[in-house]
Order: sequence, then C-alpha cells, then structure tokens
Amino acid sequence: QARLEESGGGLVQPGGSLRLSCASSGRTNWRVGWFRKPPQKEREFVASITWNMGTTTYADSVKGRFTISRDRAQNMVYLQMDNLNSEDTGIYYCNSRSTVLSTTDPSTTLGFWGQGTQVSVSS
Repeated sequence: QARLEESGGGLVQPGGSLRLSCASSGRTNWRVGWFRKPPQKEREFVASITWNMGTTTYADSVKGRFTISRDRAQNMVYLQMDNLNSEDTGIYYCNSRSTVLSTTDPSTTLGFWGQGTQVSVSS
C-alpha cells in the first residue's frame, strides 16, 4: 500500500460537492494537508490538519466552503468540498510533513506526496 493514496476526485457541477480521501500513515508530530494545481497555475495550498490535535488551516480561497478532517484510527484524512466553482478545478494532492515545516509551502521536496486526483468543476 502506498504511503499516501488520494481518491474521490471527479466531475461535478458548479455549486456541487465532493469529498476527497487520503489514506495516510499519520503520526503525532505530522501535519497532513491538501494542495492543488489548477490548469496553467502553480501548485497551491488548500488545507491542512495536525494529526494529534486536529488543528486546521485553510487557504482564504476555500474558507467556509471546504472542511478538512481526519480519522486517526482509520489513518484517513478527508477534504469535504462544498459550493464548488470553476476556480476549484485542478489536481489535488495529499501531503504529509513534519509540524516543524511550513504549513503552506507547496514545494514537492517537503514531506511525502500522493499521486493526485483530478477535480473538475463544470456545467
């Protein structure tokens, strides 16, 4: 089994919802998060949650619409996405990293990454 495995991507209409899942080997001092790469744009931070206390961080662009959560017993991290719009289209990547590292740095050299799952918002 891969260290990080994303699932749940797909095609949805504007205003619709989608839930992404990430199978992660979480640890107490790790932070698991989601990053995305929109078409023709650089990879950007979306949301993260600390494994132990569940402290969340969100990009301004998704606040109030996305909710990140984790199930430590199941080693799963979820990203509930509501009120989706075209700007949310992109490849979503799950990432895990030490809590001493930057929360929002999208560099691929930081931590461990999944293969990505495509999210497309279109009518």
